[in-house]
Amino acid sequence: MAKKSSPEEQSTKAPDEDRSLKTTVVLPSGRSETVEVSRSGTVVEVKIAAQRSLRKGFLRLCAPDGRPLDPIEALRLSGLKDGDSLAVVALQPKIAATWSAFAVWCVGGDRIVTWGHPHFGGDSLRVHRQLRNVQQICGAGEAFAAILEDGSVVTWGNPDRGGDSLRVQDQLRNVQQICSTAYAFAAILADGAVVTWGDRECGGDSSGVQRRLRNVQRIRGTDRAFAAILTDGSVVTWGDPDYGGASSRVQDQDQLNAVQQICATSGAFAISANGIVATWGDRRGFRSGAHLKNVQQICGTYGAFAAILADGTVETWGDPNYGGDSSRVQDRLRNVQLICSTSYAFAAILEDGTVVTWGNLDSGGDSSRVQDQLRNVQQISGTSYAFAAILADGTVVTWGNQLLGGCSSRVQDELRNVQQICGTFGAFAAILADGRVVTWGDPNRGGDNSTVQDQLMYI
Repeated sequence: MAKKSSPEEQSTKAPDEDRSLKTTVVLPSGRSETVEVSRSGTVVEVKIAAQRSLRKGFLRLCAPDGRPLDPIEALRLSGLKDGDSLAVVALQPKIAATWSAFAVWCVGGDRIVTWGHPHFGGDSLRVHRQLRNVQQICGAGEAFAAILEDGSVVTWGNPDRGGDSLRVQDQLRNVQQICSTAYAFAAILADGAVVTWGDRECGGDSSGVQRRLRNVQRIRGTDRAFAAILTDGSVVTWGDPDYGGASSRVQDQDQLNAVQQICATSGAFAISANGIVATWGDRRGFRSGAHLKNVQQICGTYGAFAAILADGTVETWGDPNYGGDSSRVQDRLRNVQLICSTSYAFAAILEDGTVVTWGNLDSGGDSSRVQDQLRNVQQISGTSYAFAAILADGTVVTWGNQLLGGCSSRVQDELRNVQQICGTFGAFAAILADGRVVTWGDPNRGGDNSTVQDQLMYI
């Protein structure tokens, strides 16, 4: 009869998966760290340990033979052995938003994570198997469109507002860029042609100007119309004529030539040609802008424009309720480097890293509550009603409507080493250096990502 093993002997014969796995993770720079995880887990355990040790988020691990490791693969099936050296590549995280949902992915990655209102793109389950090697994601008001590495496009969200591209799917080849109105998408192909889909009255039907859409370089959208800049500097518009889809008034004045940049409010376009501005669309106090010389940047709210001139000063025009009147702060608008906007207010970053705001006081136009904190500001993002500024030390300052992104007190301790911030209609999402994503604002607009936190580890 065979001798029974004692409990002590049995403990020394634990299954392989109960032991730990020790590997070395190596960045392209040569920097390396040794990490140890349980063999009973999956590759994602190694990924998380590597991110913590290297203090970098969104890493891709490669086996000694060079093959990429799938985060969901069981370690016991991965072929990894104790002492293996794994090449690690830091991926580039990106974030996009619709009015009420977010999408986070890494360029060239095979997984994206979405959350927020399911009818506004927050649920991508229907297409998640198609989302491989994602290069770019664009958000309209209620839908997302993703460009894959092969130039094809995957869409999801409200099918009537751009979430269904089946009608033009065979045309969506070699796509280079995608732009949106609130309810439609426009894709620029490699040959400079354009394909549109979504709400036909809001830019989703370009058949009336299709023959003129050749050699297109850039496209911008208002809520219901598109404007395309061609290689020769001319402009083609389509969509709702009351929202900028008709540009005949400025076309006839020969103002749409040699166009260098284009900006949009919800219902109007402004273009800069040879440093001179022309506007068309919404009639809320817009003027030709012919008196504005040496324009460097144009930014728009829902109903007003702000332009930075070559001398660092700012000119504004449009509806005063939307930031069209900057007289209250005009003497402070000097050495302006960049202007950002909510739907109703503007924020200007000055050369010294301070910020000047104007427009609707409850929607970001009044930053007095946090003015002392706005130092060394690097970038600013907006929801429709609030601003969030990233400072040089990676912390964040918020102001504006408290319920729609203007109050980040609930997560303030987590907002460290922030790399990017993006906003929906009423919520913000911040990507941190360690790969975490922190959200705040209206939970129905993407301000609560607790249900997908575990999924973010697998990007």
